[in-house]
Amino acid sequence: MKNTLQTRNNRYDIFDAFDDFFKPMFFEETKEVRTNIKETETHYELDLAMPGFKKDQIKISLENGYLTVSAEKSRTEEENKHYLRREISESCQRSYYVGTNVSQSDIKAKYDGGILSLTVPKDQPKQVKETYIAIE
Repeated sequence: MKNTLQTRNNRYDIFDAFDDFFKPMFFEETKEVRTNIKETETHYELDLAMPGFKKDQIKISLENGYLTVSAEKSRTEEENKHYLRREISESCQRSYYVGTNVSQSDIKAKYDGGILSLTVPKDQPKQVKETYIAIE
């Protein structure tokens, strides 16, 4: 019995090639953000591959315990020998749950050579008070 995914991919190869050919002209390009995460005793170190983006095109936000990294760039070329107008847009976004006890000021970020490095402290587990229920 053949793998369903493999059969589906073989069946739609011609259409995938068609979509890939026209995608840059009609659709916004979305890139995948590759991430390496290293854990230490006190924090996490995230290295995100974001080649081709400038530091001012990257946004980092923290909301409801989710750290979100997004980047967007676009450019327009007016009349050259092949096109009347050419618009190119790229974007990417990735979110990580870091916990609700982490604040923006706790997170450190550095961008160098297409790699965004983030240092995020570990969310400390909430201390549960030992309480006893009186027995009547």
